Amino acid sequence: MARKALILVECTSSNGPLYLKAAQRLGLHPIALSADPTRYDYLAAEGVEAIRVDTDNLDALIRECSWLGANYAIAGITSPNEPVCATVGKLCRHFDLPGPNPASIDRCCDKFTQRRLLAQAGVPIPAYRLATDATEVESTAAEIGLPVVVKPAVGSGSIGVRLCRTTDEVVQHTNYLLGGQFIWRSGLRILVEEFAQGPFYGADIMGDEVIAIYAAELGPPPHFVFRECTYPALLSDDEHERIADISLSCLRALDLGWGPTGIELRWTMRGPVVIEVNPRLHAGSTPQLVHLAYGVDLISAHINLAIGEEWNLRKRHSRTATARFLVPDRDGILDWIDGGSRAAAVPGVAEVKFYVEPKTQIVKKGDYRDSIGRVIAASPTPARTAAILQRAIELIDWSITPFPTLGE
Repeated sequence: MARKALILVECTSSNGPLYLKAAQRLGLHPIALSADPTRYDYLAAEGVEAIRVDTDNLDALIRECSWLGANYAIAGITSPNEPVCATVGKLCRHFDLPGPNPASIDRCCDKFTQRRLLAQAGVPIPAYRLATDATEVESTAAEIGLPVVVKPAVGSGSIGVRLCRTTDEVVQHTNYLLGGQFIWRSGLRILVEEFAQGPFYGADIMGDEVIAIYAAELGPPPHFVFRECTYPALLSDDEHERIADISLSCLRALDLGWGPTGIELRWTMRGPVVIEVNPRLHAGSTPQLVHLAYGVDLISAHINLAIGEEWNLRKRHSRTATARFLVPDRDGILDWIDGGSRAAAVPGVAEVKFYVEPKTQIVKKGDYRDSIGRVIAASPTPARTAAILQRAIELIDWSITPFPTLGE
């Protein structure tokens, strides 16, 4: 009898290892397909079968999966990586396997199309316009009214996203986006939108069920770098219901509802406003935090859905789980980073993880890549979790030597 395999197309550095472990727990043989398997060092470390293939080429993926099907019983095909989710949907349809609607994924990943469909459905969103050149960006920003958020129409991780409070900042960031330094995932299209001000929340959905709502703190503007995420968000029943209802209305507007969806919102003067809908799990610490807070395994649920098996989203407990991200305040060479083992020994700390090694060059980019590590803690109460986290953070330290300036 052929071994049951789970095909993972372009794993991620954050959640990829969790997908591999969950697949193995479920009795599946994980196989990774990637344009560059060496990007994910854990594949070799775990002895995972990894195959190099152009993951932007659907025909190449079909050929590879067909070849694998001669040696394995392919139970499912999935990915935690947003840029390939639509392609995965097409693969699943070709092989008659459960998977997302590729057309819905494509619509969702284009932020302008997403905005248009949400607006048509009456979902509260910021005012927005699409621009294709510097003149349009500047005139559009003036039309909406400063401050505005200027960002690529396709992208993730806040890459290329900036809050612009003056016309000069709009011009500066537009020149950066169009000047050849920025790498575009699709055509040169820029989204200019109203800056929705207020507390930041996120909703994690599996299928058509809102599993969790978290609160997040972001670093200082003009960038949108996460500093802390807490599950569950401290909300009244009415506030929770309003966010949940709006999140589900996003699914209907975008024809989503298969698999994971992550929705980001801000609570403004007019209530919750949708900032973005992502047709995937929120990246980074989300699976661990949801598991610590509720005992729900989102990744196993996603895999079970992909292989056509029953999933379990029943909450087993209710605790407070928080992740604090370690973000340096300067560029330079990381001399050392220390205190991880001491922080991990603090009762209630679930994880301490450093993403970098000493002698690494630290160059702040204004997006998720600025984080050099994280600490996760959990306990029965928000106050106790905050105290545990603070104690652990105080045990961690690092030193960065600034880059030499001209003339030194």
